[in-house]
Amino acid sequence: MEPDGSLKGVAKTALGVAMVRARESLRDDRLFNDPYAQRFLDAAPGAFPEEPTSAEDLAAIGPLASLGAVFAFHGVLRTRFFDDYLLTATAAGCAQVVLLAAGLDTRSLRLPWPGGVSVFELDLPELFAFKEAVLAACDAVPTCERGIVPVDLRESWTGELVAAGFDPTAPTAWLAEGLLLYLTADEAARLLTAVGELSAPGSRLAFEHGDIAGSAFLAQTRGMPTMDQYTSLWKGGLGEDAPGWLSRHGWQPQPHDLAELAASYGRPVPGPSSGGFLTAVRTGR
Repeated sequence: MEPDGSLKGVAKTALGVAMVRARESLRDDRLFNDPYAQRFLDAAPGAFPEEPTSAEDLAAIGPLASLGAVFAFHGVLRTRFFDDYLLTATAAGCAQVVLLAAGLDTRSLRLPWPGGVSVFELDLPELFAFKEAVLAACDAVPTCERGIVPVDLRESWTGELVAAGFDPTAPTAWLAEGLLLYLTADEAARLLTAVGELSAPGSRLAFEHGDIAGSAFLAQTRGMPTMDQYTSLWKGGLGEDAPGWLSRHGWQPQPHDLAELAASYGRPVPGPSSGGFLTAVRTGR
């Protein structure tokens, strides 16, 4: 099957993340290297007609340029942070990794996994139709045991994961990167409850926590007609209660501040940026 570049809605945001990862991979001081990110973009020409192509275009979009800088900064930092999280978790004994809403993530292809690790990627069928066609054209070879599970995470999905070879009795490293923002609080709670039911003690979980920018800046963004296709998808997830929710449901959470991580990576923080990440260890069923 040939990719047709017709990803829509939440699936299209995966292309935006691929753009961020492709640009970061070109830097001499890159925090990671994703050799497949540009291939996804090449397979979807014209996906971002609103993308500025000149200095004049960039000046004309005004606040959107600031939003783009914040989005790119977060995309880079979270990619590196979650890379490190997953490699640490697998080195500590989590032989299974589950990428919830994997999008155009290529960690199963680009990270140096320990021997015996299985990575399960879950996302919408139309996303995988595009992704697998691109990877096949690249002759991409996984660095782990890789399984894809086409599902809608807002519906029932745990049976499909187990059928794909997932073992609920084995410690697992779960990643919900760029996902909870697009779910309501109830949807996020249902998803993470299902994760908990499949998580043996010692399993780990990670996702973003907090808004990527201050409330005034986000309110301004939501008022821009050109951003409606993106901001209309934002639902907020668990919100500020995320650490408390995890604690009440058998997890021991740990926050990670974005500014502190940026300093450790040697990257300046764009003015409007905020938020951070949560990791957690499963303490009980």
